[in-house]
Amino acid sequence: MTMFRVAALCVGVLHLVTVAVPAAAQSYTVVDLGASSSATAINGNGTITGSSGSHAFVYSGGTMTDLGTLGGTASEGESINTAGAVAGYSTLTDRTYRAFLYSNGRMVSLGTLGANYSVAYALNDAGQVVGSSITANNLSHAFLYSAGKMIDLGTLGGNQPGWSTTAASINSLGHVVGYSYLASGDFHGFLYANHEMHDLGTLGGSWSQAFAINDSEQITGQAYLPGNAKAHAFLYSGDSMTDLGALNQYSSGLAINGSGVVVGNADVRNKTGLLVYHAVVYRNLAPVDLNRLIPPRTGWVLSTATSVNDAGEIVGYGELRGVQHAFLLTPR
Repeated sequence: MTMFRVAALCVGVLHLVTVAVPAAAQSYTVVDLGASSSATAINGNGTITGSSGSHAFVYSGGTMTDLGTLGGTASEGESINTAGAVAGYSTLTDRTYRAFLYSNGRMVSLGTLGANYSVAYALNDAGQVVGSSITANNLSHAFLYSAGKMIDLGTLGGNQPGWSTTAASINSLGHVVGYSYLASGDFHGFLYANHEMHDLGTLGGSWSQAFAINDSEQITGQAYLPGNAKAHAFLYSGDSMTDLGALNQYSSGLAINGSGVVVGNADVRNKTGLLVYHAVVYRNLAPVDLNRLIPPRTGWVLSTATSVNDAGEIVGYGELRGVQHAFLLTPR
């Protein structure tokens, strides 16, 4: 259900592919969070959110709690802060979407920027929430929800119906990243700070998206290379965008922890030549296939890593014996 990640997370039939990794690489144990589930975020306490079946959940201490909905049939938890508050989105009885904040056992709608649709993708420990909403003029704009108000963050110049501007992450300083269309029709990642949206540029191509920011102002996402035939995960730090490489042609950085560890996914070719996606962790400015860092013959194919905390625990989703399951990876 995660909407802003669609371009980066197109996953086909998954098969394990052999990728060489250093013998001394970090390895992980795998915890299965259940069938028909996806995990989207983990906080510093190891508490996880995501969706199971069609409802948002919180997973802690081996127990999964259903967060319910705002009256509709579906919801998804997208982000969780240190206190265990969850931001996400849910359908209403009329099947429209609303961004929500869940805390103290209660799910509350955050409203919209004027029309009948909003989704939340991230929150910080101050309870500030970011996401995307349709305005009264039928435009998709990024928002910041703070002190009970939803603030329109504007765009990088693109204001056409159907051109999306999305806020994907927020740090403890209240600085926001996401992506926006430009007046030209291209889209770029942005950093919103000091009431201004800054264009992060690209890796030489036409397009980019920023997906996550940490408290050191390090940003990760995906950007296209010259010619637009390839798109790679990037690390943006100190006004410079660094290419994190790929296993084949495409990769994405979807999350970053306080130490600058980036996780996401990258495309590979399986034994029949089919293009598929594998979950990766980026080390030494290169992706390492997480399928090579878990015990062999588990039945898992890890397709996407969506979040990493400061302890190095990673969550995401993949296939376990052909069925989608959420996973938790713990360093060992």
